[in-house]
Amino acid sequence: MVVVFVLVAVAVLALLVGVHRYVWRRLIGDTTAKGSLARRTGTVAAFVLPLLSIGALVSSRSGVPFPVQRVLAWPGYLWLAALLYLTLALLVGEAVRPLLRRLLARRTAATDAATEPAAEPAGPDTEPVAATDAPAAARTTTTATATAGGPGTAPTGGGALTDLAQRAEPPAPSVADPSRRLFVSRAVGGAAALAGLGTVGYGTYGVLRGPRTKRITVRLAGLPRSAHGFRIAMVSDIHLGPILGRAHTRRVVEAINATGPDLVAVVGDLVDGSVADLGTAAEPLSGLEARHGSYFVTGNHEYFSGAAEWVDHVRELGLRPLENARVEVAGFDLAGVNDVAGESEGQGPDFARALGDRDRSRASVLLAHQPVVIDDAVEYGVGLQLSGHTHGGQLWPGNLLAELANPTVAGYERYGDTQLYVSRGAGAWGPPVRVGAPSDITVVELASPLA
Repeated sequence: MVVVFVLVAVAVLALLVGVHRYVWRRLIGDTTAKGSLARRTGTVAAFVLPLLSIGALVSSRSGVPFPVQRVLAWPGYLWLAALLYLTLALLVGEAVRPLLRRLLARRTAATDAATEPAAEPAGPDTEPVAATDAPAAARTTTTATATAGGPGTAPTGGGALTDLAQRAEPPAPSVADPSRRLFVSRAVGGAAALAGLGTVGYGTYGVLRGPRTKRITVRLAGLPRSAHGFRIAMVSDIHLGPILGRAHTRRVVEAINATGPDLVAVVGDLVDGSVADLGTAAEPLSGLEARHGSYFVTGNHEYFSGAAEWVDHVRELGLRPLENARVEVAGFDLAGVNDVAGESEGQGPDFARALGDRDRSRASVLLAHQPVVIDDAVEYGVGLQLSGHTHGGQLWPGNLLAELANPTVAGYERYGDTQLYVSRGAGAWGPPVRVGAPSDITVVELASPLA
């Protein structure tokens, strides 16, 4: 196992080195002069930024003081997102680069040909061109001799015309012209930088402005008519940490309360850090308002951050943890299971404990952080499972990787008689950036088949 871990670490490190080298060469090496201030600055950045990224990733798990984590997090995590989209933009630019060079070479050749001086008319002392009835070989010999300018040979009209023709012929376009290559490198590099950094900037704004509210209606078998229209405000993956803090929690709480829910479900990955560092950041959760209360289940990141302490803390804030437990709410069963990451601490999901003895004719809603437990939900006859964890991929094309590890990446799907809804989450892990996967809070309205 250790050998595999080392090999993976070496492969990842080699990939990062290679990607940084490529980005440096295209953005700095190909566009700046040796010894210039721009090249020196870019080279320093190429060494410092990846070190900050490594520091941001390592500091949160190595007991580094929280203020230091915050200093490293912003530049370190943002650079990871910028590196991704700069690389993608530069790779697209590789296809554009040769086309742009050829276009510029042809335009230069056409301009040179248009500005070449016209041939001068023949003067009075110039011999006329040989008569048309002269043998072709003689004409060729005369022209060659006159052009060669041998001893005692006078220049002839044929030589003058040949010389003019050679001067009028445009030079072959040179794709390797240094000035042209520099222009193309700067144009492609500038466009790639604008596209990559612009994408990251917009994705960061999407996270910091707070999640948008989505609404879905789910028809739930066994739901009594009295519970028709029951609204669950579901939020997952808030990810309080060195970047997203108390202000982010306040935005989430305000967005949830604005929906007027009957019940609030916080479906894991609330934090990336200890209660000592982030307890005050989570305090606005005490302001959640719902007629039937607020409930919480653990996510995998809680087990990286002291799950037991966080369960106690959210209980103090007025949320009810469902640790492999079930309660009856408005005529249906609401159950929650611990995240699968808790198995390493002997606190993993226990479906038998949460659902084993229930009346399966009753409607049921299960809170489970990861959608991968959907097979267990089907086995225990759950009507609706609410999950998060995937972030919808967070950074495109991360959704393609998320699809390999999760049955559903985002949105609604049905698995037999069990329905699954996966939220993209309200925060972000690592880079505070989302591209192609906007953050959300979802209001799930339950519909009775009897209504």
